[in-house]
Amino acid sequence: MLKLTNISKNFGGLQVLQDVNFTVPQGGIFGLIGPNGAGKTTVFNLVTGLLRASGGEIQFDGQDLGSVAPHKITKRGIARTFQNIRVFKEMTLLENVVVGMHDQMSYGFAGLLFNLGSYRRIEAKARDRALELLSWVRLDHKAEMLADSLSYGEQRKLEFARALATEPKLLLLDEPVAGMNPSEKTELMTEILNIKQRGYSIFMIEHDMRFVMGLCDRIAVLNFGRIIAEGTPDQIKNNPEVIEAYLGKEEME
Repeated sequence: MLKLTNISKNFGGLQVLQDVNFTVPQGGIFGLIGPNGAGKTTVFNLVTGLLRASGGEIQFDGQDLGSVAPHKITKRGIARTFQNIRVFKEMTLLENVVVGMHDQMSYGFAGLLFNLGSYRRIEAKARDRALELLSWVRLDHKAEMLADSLSYGEQRKLEFARALATEPKLLLLDEPVAGMNPSEKTELMTEILNIKQRGYSIFMIEHDMRFVMGLCDRIAVLNFGRIIAEGTPDQIKNNPEVIEAYLGKEEME
């Protein structure tokens, strides 16, 4: 589904990624892990078009994404959440999710200006879909509340619903449990598994090893801009290079 081939990224004289190769298959959950500063978020920024690779190729469904604008990458079927939660806190939960559908709501300026029947039908359909997505993350009972009233974990779930509103083929989750306590992490794990069971493909980056091991079908490990291992969770957690990357050589000895 998503294929990175010999990807490199330089910022001036600093090489952040070097010869990164991996494939995210359709279906299931693929994880990219690594210590802080390994280059994980840079990978996401390249896939979503916020940055351009210095070398190599990124393909999605067999098409090159190298020069595609971020909003067009979203239209092709890639949605993303961010490590720092980005919800519209002054809007209701329902309005937040409807915002994610704006590219699909083709009623035109005249329909909006004159409140035509086409506008009302499309708007009603979008609200119904938004309510459905909120029910998937068990927030539909708070649909008319302001997003600012939600807990940290609930805001993260709202982000999931808004990302799903774009009807993605692939959902990118950027460190979804950052800043969460153990009970919030457990609850969010359930939500991610529910999304997977609905047929969505998920690509996540995370540094919480325990969380990733409990979710992912396959994992790649990034360290100092290079892929040092790839395999199943069991293969990864027993890999000496991975253990050294997380714990350091002195602690291993």
